[in-house]
Amino acid sequence: MESNKETFSTDLQLIGMSCVNCAAKIEKALNEVPDVKASVNFATEKAHVEFDPHAITPEILIKTIQGLGYQAFEVNSEIDAQKVKEIAAAEYRRDLHHFVISAILTMPLLLEMFFMFTRDHQEFIPRWVQFALATPVQFWIGWRFYLGSYHALKARSANMDVLVALGTTMAYVLSAVVIIMNWHHQHLYFEASTAIITLVLLGKLMESRAKGKTSEAVEGLVRLQPKTALVERNGVWVETAITQVKLGDKVLVKNGEAIAVDGVVVEGSSSVDESMLTGESLPVEKTQGSHVYAATLNQQGSLQIKATSVGAKTQLAQIIKIVTTAQGSKAPIQRLADRISSVFVPVVVLISVITFFATWFFLRDLQAAFVASVSVLVIACPCALGLATPTAVVVGIGKAARMGILFKDAKALELGEKVNMVVLDKTGTITEGKPVVTEIHGVSAISELEVLTLAASLEHGSSHPLAHAITMGAKDKGSVLKEVQNFNVVGGHGVEGLIEGVQYKLGRPDWVAGGGFLDKELITRLESQGQTVMVLATDERILGYVAVADRIRESSKKAIADLYDLGVQVMMVTGDNEGTAKEIAKQAGIREYKSGVRPADKASLIVTMKRQKKFVAMVGDGINDAPALAMADVSFSMSSGTDIAIETADITLMSNDLASVVQAIHLSKATLRKIRQNLFFAFFYNVLGIPLAAFGMLNPVIAGAAMALSSVSVVSNSLLLKRSK
Repeated sequence: MESNKETFSTDLQLIGMSCVNCAAKIEKALNEVPDVKASVNFATEKAHVEFDPHAITPEILIKTIQGLGYQAFEVNSEIDAQKVKEIAAAEYRRDLHHFVISAILTMPLLLEMFFMFTRDHQEFIPRWVQFALATPVQFWIGWRFYLGSYHALKARSANMDVLVALGTTMAYVLSAVVIIMNWHHQHLYFEASTAIITLVLLGKLMESRAKGKTSEAVEGLVRLQPKTALVERNGVWVETAITQVKLGDKVLVKNGEAIAVDGVVVEGSSSVDESMLTGESLPVEKTQGSHVYAATLNQQGSLQIKATSVGAKTQLAQIIKIVTTAQGSKAPIQRLADRISSVFVPVVVLISVITFFATWFFLRDLQAAFVASVSVLVIACPCALGLATPTAVVVGIGKAARMGILFKDAKALELGEKVNMVVLDKTGTITEGKPVVTEIHGVSAISELEVLTLAASLEHGSSHPLAHAITMGAKDKGSVLKEVQNFNVVGGHGVEGLIEGVQYKLGRPDWVAGGGFLDKELITRLESQGQTVMVLATDERILGYVAVADRIRESSKKAIADLYDLGVQVMMVTGDNEGTAKEIAKQAGIREYKSGVRPADKASLIVTMKRQKKFVAMVGDGINDAPALAMADVSFSMSSGTDIAIETADITLMSNDLASVVQAIHLSKATLRKIRQNLFFAFFYNVLGIPLAAFGMLNPVIAGAAMALSSVSVVSNSLLLKRSK
């Protein structure tokens, strides 16, 4: 798709897929539509589609899918999500109903097989009764497999339906021919055809329940969203549907209630539990002017809030959208499984045909050849292979979201495992990002208040955390800021501007002084204490020094130690001077650091590390560090308030805590470990099962049971990620 074209994206719920080959077929068909880029996830049964809205509509996409024999509809809202649940529940009830009927009709045939082995091969149930029991199972309960096979073959592909339909039909037709031809000494295989269909249905039921549990994390977030809110209408608090709340409305949140919107506190004070967003268990104090977020829990007191974001614009709604999109994305490790699945069914059919003729040729036993051939068809289901990666991805990303860690996509989840070098920004990452003015020194007759006032006037136009510290310090002192003209930010150095006709500079000592006289003893003392020193000067002389300090987060030291324990190297990069950087690194337990690094140079530093064969993760605030975040192999962004740097970073940490970086790497490793276990099991199952079936060592009924349980075991193994710590 051309980059200059306008693109739109939507999610389509898919109905009727039986295995990963169905997903591959739908994905291929959608991508063949001009101006469309699609990804289909078999585990979530969704298609994420990007397209040119001027050339393509969702209706065209849905018709494309319907032409393949499947159903689809858009799912981009809570109403759509509820519709998905209702359809899934209806399908589950239908499948359960069919399974019960199929099991009841199959049970006598299995008993017949049992008695055949215990009563000298004497038939217990008359053959015409066996025929009557097997026929509705084969053509009514099993009709779905014929329909699926028809659409698959029509699209010149093959899926699990083809294998099941072919295997059970062979068993049924041979048995029917034996009855019609009255071959008394030939065994019937009705129990095989009916048992296979019954077991496949049982496997699908178990798989559906297990797959449903993989998305519990997102469903839990959705359930957190309040349905109503108390809104002020004409001076009266009225309970209003959340869909009717508008920007600027005043909302009342009572003690113990969930906050319904994102907003700013205009009256009241309380502590709010934000663990559902950040993963942090400690409540956060909220007073007038504080930001609050939808679905967080007001623990005490009452709050009046002015709504700043509602509905789909709230932070929770954005998180749900991000997590859902990430869960539907494909991890690079899945490519191998996709390639194998695309040719798997035709190869299995070929092996089945070869098995039939080879067994018949060498053993001269038509019955043995038939049994072996059917067993090959039945045991070789590609579902386990197709579920191995996406189920683990869905569970892993969902668990991360509940911990306040947002993975942008499955690729980010996979790459997190490979990190062996973490580069940390200092301010707001290792430190709290809330520096304060600690010392002010005026030169000659200039007072400390005058130095602070001039410095704050210059910094008033800057968004840097140090600038905020200075302006807040001046505000606390009651300073009246002066008007600044020709304001200019010199990246990595400082700021300058014209105040009352005089040109002033405020910034790094070496930049401001330009080789002039500096009180180096004072600067050295302040920097050795971990303080950042800024110098105020005119073109003619130095006026004063402003020292600002930022405290290290309590959790940073332990998180950095944990990274070292994981075998990950850690480096701090900062624009601060050598003295301050050295002291902060010492306090945080960081062995390697670089000082005096401008934002633009951080990206070059990361490129250098990558050339040294290091897999680099950059952790920053996602704004000033954007170039470095973009160049890193994996980027972590610390969120700050409502400004989540999702577009820049691969992974967003809602808690602003380095411990989340450790958790993200741990979870990435755990998820990839599960994926490899699943892939090994799926490959091992088929590598072992197909030869056993081909050599006549598996009864078709046992093969059917093994096939049904293989998918369930893969999904169940992925669900164990929920217990990962």
